[in-house]
Amino acid sequence: QVQLVESGGGLVQPGGSLKLSCAASGRIISIGTMGWYRQAPGKKRDLVASITEDGHTKYVDSVKGRFTISRDNAKKVVTLQMNSLKPEDTAAYYCNTEQVDYEYFGIPRRALDTWGQGTLVTVSS
Repeated sequence: QVQLVESGGGLVQPGGSLKLSCAASGRIISIGTMGWYRQAPGKKRDLVASITEDGHTKYVDSVKGRFTISRDNAKKVVTLQMNSLKPEDTAAYYCNTEQVDYEYFGIPRRALDTWGQGTLVTVSS
């Protein structure tokens, strides 16, 4: 089985920076597109940024130029560097993988739409 564990959230002042990390664990063979989503109180969960296995990135317009997504395929880690944070960036941030191929007792399996537990980012003075 596959697990995603996020870290790096916290409280930061407007204009500050935070770096979120998400590590995938398990007997992983390969990981497809990885993404960061966020969900503010009372709102739906929305995509913030995504990165394909070969490094192509996408960002929601509101974070372009401020956030950078990257991944290390060997370490099975995806990070989100967040700069110039604004109060409206306050949300729970979730790591997601569209597809993970892994081994389970030697048998190849595929996990679709895997989520981490979330990490809270609060931007406030």
